[in-house]
Amino acid sequence: MDYRKIRVMTWLFALLALVGILALIPRAEGAANAEVRLLTIDGVINPLTAQYLTRELREGAEAQVEVVVVLLNTPGGLESSMREMTEAMLNSPVPVVVFVAPPGARAASAGMFVTIASHVAAMAPGTNIGAAHPVGLGGQTDPVMAEKLVNDAAAQARAIAATRGRNAAWAEQAVRESVSITAEEALDQGVIDLIASDLDDLLQKIDGRRLVTAEGEVILRTAEASVVERPMNLVEGILHAITDPNVAYILFTIGVIGIIAELYNPGALFPGITGAISLVLAFVAFGSLPINWAGILLLLLAVGLFVAELYTEGIGILAAGGLIAFIHGSLMLYTPLTPTSPAMPEVQVSLWVTAIMAGGIAGFFTLVLRAVLRARRAPIMVGVEALIGRTGTAVSDLTPVGTVRVDSEIWRAIAEEGPVRAGEEVQITNVEGVTLKVKRQ
Repeated sequence: MDYRKIRVMTWLFALLALVGILALIPRAEGAANAEVRLLTIDGVINPLTAQYLTRELREGAEAQVEVVVVLLNTPGGLESSMREMTEAMLNSPVPVVVFVAPPGARAASAGMFVTIASHVAAMAPGTNIGAAHPVGLGGQTDPVMAEKLVNDAAAQARAIAATRGRNAAWAEQAVRESVSITAEEALDQGVIDLIASDLDDLLQKIDGRRLVTAEGEVILRTAEASVVERPMNLVEGILHAITDPNVAYILFTIGVIGIIAELYNPGALFPGITGAISLVLAFVAFGSLPINWAGILLLLLAVGLFVAELYTEGIGILAAGGLIAFIHGSLMLYTPLTPTSPAMPEVQVSLWVTAIMAGGIAGFFTLVLRAVLRARRAPIMVGVEALIGRTGTAVSDLTPVGTVRVDSEIWRAIAEEGPVRAGEEVQITNVEGVTLKVKRQ
């Protein structure tokens, strides 16, 4: 009887052990199949990056991903977008790791706020963080407004850093004194949590780390996790690309050339449409950048001088003035006269890009002015006699009577030297009333 009880107890313990082992198997598989979502933010912080991050955090929470890693490289951006991103990160149920990488990348201005708002802040060697100070160059700034901007940004930086247990004093200093430090200095001063050489190194180093999210404490299991890249969608990617300071400037220049080309040759349509679209996109991009409106006015003045040159009897003086205004406006474009938010980037147009665009406009106007001067110096002919010697295109077969197009006009024509097929070029030899006499070109 006692042996039977022992056997029953033995089988019961064996069964419980087996149940425990089976219960552990799904957890092991889940750890091996944990998903790390990889986002990339490269460029100016704007509504598109805010939409991108908040959407991925929401969908990541729904999919119960292990962690969201953000590869960050930014000069800064809009304060409103930065606040939306930091709020989403502070309230995220999914752990968020911001990794300033690759080497040479930076987390400046708005990027500094985003980095310190993460659950884990990491940087690659050769990167830097900081320089979050209001930009205001040239002219008289409003000291009251500047102080309000600084105080507000400093308070936000302190609050975010304190929430994440980071160096709040340094975060405030980054705002008030525009300091910038290397990855090694940031680690020593408690601004970030670790330095990683690459993504694989990062995932190994954060494995097993305990974090507190909006839904409680979690332990990261990232050493064997699968990495799923989640780039911006096509529309977001295109619109985000144009917020690059140089791209926005190039779009503006293309828009200027397109509009002037349309005014020089009305009805061409393609230059005008291209120019209009480019200008709209350029001004959309300008909305995410620290614009100096004096620079914009100089660029618009340049456009006015270029257009005026086409309708005057000058010899290029207005175009030369326009080119000077264009170059000065380009150099001033991203240097605002009054303080802006500490989140805004400190950027400028590349001197090489300015030189290329100015050279392109100069070359374009050289061709245009040469054509205008030739037209002005050409002998003036009146009436239908002006058509003699000009060329056109046969609209229909001339056998021998048909129609031809000269510029944008359709004429009745007679072929003098044999039939002409539709589409062939013809030369006008004589005019009789409203009928052209032509021959194959």
